[in-house]
Amino acid sequence: MQILFLLLVIGLIIGLLFWPSYWVKKVLEKYKQPAELYEGTGAELARHLLDRFKLSDVKVEETEPGQDHYDPTERAVRLSPDIYAGRSLTAITVATHEVGHAIQHASGYSLFRLRHQLVKLAQHSEKLGSIAIMAIPVFALITRSPAVGGLVMLLGIGGIAIGTLVHLVTLPVEWDASFGRALPILKRGEYIPEEHQRHARKILKAAAFTYVAGSLASLFNLYRWVAILRR
Repeated sequence: MQILFLLLVIGLIIGLLFWPSYWVKKVLEKYKQPAELYEGTGAELARHLLDRFKLSDVKVEETEPGQDHYDPTERAVRLSPDIYAGRSLTAITVATHEVGHAIQHASGYSLFRLRHQLVKLAQHSEKLGSIAIMAIPVFALITRSPAVGGLVMLLGIGGIAIGTLVHLVTLPVEWDASFGRALPILKRGEYIPEEHQRHARKILKAAAFTYVAGSLASLFNLYRWVAILRR
């Protein structure tokens, strides 16, 4: 029974970590056909929307496949080739989602600002946190002080926890970009016909859930380190 329970737990963890990514990819691929559904491309719509919202200083650039994002530092909406040059429902919807992030930035959306600040901090803290955890035995051996070892452990877990916090803050930011910004734009601007809107909702949900797998993996990694250090 214990082995069966362990296998079920492992299966559940694997499912939670990998199913969101699989589902997102499946949804986005499904609505890339028909490929020539609209007259304009994702890049053209992004440029039009940015100008419409008085964000003409924000660039629209092509990036690597699967790397669609808005860069608040460089002030650029970056779209993968099939979104940048695509005319499918996926291309139009994903481009609008990324413009939604640019609008969040321009409007001073608090969670967007918080995520941006945390990302910059996490870039260093996660690495330092991992190094600190790996160095605990060395500090314990040199200092022979439980207090020093405990402090290093807290620093290590804190560094990893900041990375986890970034992932958790990302989820509401993505949801707002999809359903607080992109969907109303597509509806009110009549950029897509009414019969396509329910499909666009699925794409926007997929765009918002892109980071779910990363969030779950980050939480699992934090739990794993806490469990190891408690032994």
